[in-house]
Amino acid sequence: MLRVAAGVALVALQRILELKLSRRNERTLRSRGAIERGKGHYPIMVATHTLWLLSTLVEGALRGHKKAQPLPLAAFLLAQPLRYWAIFSLKERWNTRILVVPGEKLVKTGPYKYIKHPNYLAVAVEIFSFPLIFGARITAVVFSIINAALLRVRIREENRALAELAKHR
Repeated sequence: MLRVAAGVALVALQRILELKLSRRNERTLRSRGAIERGKGHYPIMVATHTLWLLSTLVEGALRGHKKAQPLPLAAFLLAQPLRYWAIFSLKERWNTRILVVPGEKLVKTGPYKYIKHPNYLAVAVEIFSFPLIFGARITAVVFSIINAALLRVRIREENRALAELAKHR
């Protein structure tokens, strides 16, 4: 129980710190005239990520694995550099919302040189692998399916916003 609680607490802290960065970046972007897209699905996304952590905690505690599963732990840890490479490549443009500033160029550096949505790839790996570290198989599968459905909506909205941005250049 202690191991899963500590793991969930660390990931929750990571997400809270990222939300602080996101809010700071949001203020910067809005001051430059950013327009938000996809507002409707954002609360669902926040709720999904919150429930994913709670479900990992509950199922992981109920399953009571004595030690962390090494393969899911490796996958989770390997997703971190990709996620932070994406965040650092976007600089102040990185946000948990879809905010675009008309007239700005698309970012084509870092992982964006190779993959259109690297952060979403990393998060998909996290959502599947993190619960598995603690044996929470149901959480891994259920929230991966929910995340895939949300990403389908999110990526469509983001691609529309980015196409709009490219049009105004």
